Amino acid sequence: MAEPLTARAREIVVAARELLDEHGVEAMTMRRLAERLGIRAPSLYKHLPDKAALEIAVIATGLEDLAVALEEARHAAAEPAAALAAAYRAFALAHPDLYLLMTNRPLPRERLPAGVEDRAAAPVLRAVGSPARARAFWAFAHGMVVLELAGRFPPDADVDTAWRAGIDAFRSRD
Repeated sequence: MAEPLTARAREIVVAARELLDEHGVEAMTMRRLAERLGIRAPSLYKHLPDKAALEIAVIATGLEDLAVALEEARHAAAEPAAALAAAYRAFALAHPDLYLLMTNRPLPRERLPAGVEDRAAAPVLRAVGSPARARAFWAFAHGMVVLELAGRFPPDADVDTAWRAGIDAFRSRD
């Protein structure tokens, strides 16, 4: 598991997230990050050992933010599955490059802070009742988000109705 980040490393991760949100994953280079922070690129390595560590730290902050969004959605919801799906979708659409960084390659679990992935999964697990249903829920939401981000739905598709139809399959446990 990852060591806790120093205050300066957290500042670097915030700047990396800004670059990612503004310009995409290709812009999240150590050189551009150093320029944004007004330092030389080698100075970054005093705080994060390599670019992979930076990406893992960014992913961890994304999982933390997703966990908060899902916890808040589930807490206030009359229909938890629908609220969780809406919060998941809103997070992904608001942060598409972060979302894709978090989900489009193997997750380096052994390098993430302890418990961060479990925290993000917990609201869904509580709402749908079992690990298998939670994985199915995540697979549905992830597939819908990826298709939406890629512009793969036909122009006349009612994506909101498709989301509702998918969520209906999980309502028996709400």
